[in-house]
Amino acid sequence: MRLLITGGAGFIGSNLADLALAAGHEVVILDDLSTGRGDNVPDGAVFCHASILDPGALTAAMAGIDSVVHLAALGSVPRSIADPLATHEANATGTLRILEAARAADVGHVVLSSSSSVYGANPALPKNEREWVRPLSPYAVSKLAAEQYTLAYQTSYGMDTLAFRFFNVYGPRQHAGHVYAAVIPTFIDQLLGGDPLTVNGDGSTSRDFTYVGTVCRVLLDAVERRVAHDEPVNLAFGTNTSLLALIAELEAITGSHAERVHRPARPGDVPHSQAANASLRRLFPGVDAVPLRDGLAETVAWFRTLPGLERTLASSASGTDG
Repeated sequence: MRLLITGGAGFIGSNLADLALAAGHEVVILDDLSTGRGDNVPDGAVFCHASILDPGALTAAMAGIDSVVHLAALGSVPRSIADPLATHEANATGTLRILEAARAADVGHVVLSSSSSVYGANPALPKNEREWVRPLSPYAVSKLAAEQYTLAYQTSYGMDTLAFRFFNVYGPRQHAGHVYAAVIPTFIDQLLGGDPLTVNGDGSTSRDFTYVGTVCRVLLDAVERRVAHDEPVNLAFGTNTSLLALIAELEAITGSHAERVHRPARPGDVPHSQAANASLRRLFPGVDAVPLRDGLAETVAWFRTLPGLERTLASSASGTDG
């Protein structure tokens, strides 16, 4: 199989590329390196350094492709509030360009990464895919548009598509040290560096953290079996961990203790997130989730291999986007 991974130089995409190459597949990566890293591109992958908004690059990248995993996006709720047009262009318009390029190249299978942030103001726990959605940020709106375009291409053009809603994916290669860093790398970086932990809100914010290795195994299974579904699918396992509980786990793993510095909750952040996973279990009955403690231990071990701790900018504290 020849697989195209957009955003394949990023955190999730590069882990997926490694897994696909190890399974014997050909891998093409399309990434403009705006958020990805060149050193994430694995040996053996064909790398196209270009934007998903570049029609010519998309046409070239789609040649001979059997399936697309579309991960390229501008993440972060705060970034979308600061620059909603850029977020919309990358996430909504970019997805539409991917779908059109796939249709033109007769690539019949596209898997998309959407986000749990689309649930927004809906307070229900766990969050079922048929629950109402009320996005609270431009980022969440852009991901909802992307998933709905992806699903509409099934009914409009007969394309096999699958839209996953990711829930706070974490693991090796998720870096700290930038203004939109996610909460787990931020906390690990601060703990290992002996800095105070910056927490947005009172620490009761909770998330369904999902290990990247589990996510990538599901993604690879989806393309190998050409799985399609006519509704979004939560890609998480029904856990619910508060920021304070997360800190306690990380302190136990690292053997470090740090002062907590609390700041106001961020605009657009969802207070609590937890996935209902009946659809995931039905479509992927063989998947086993990596327990949080094990996944955090793997992530801390990876951080310890870095040449120097990545000093996290103060304004990046405790990003919890889905």
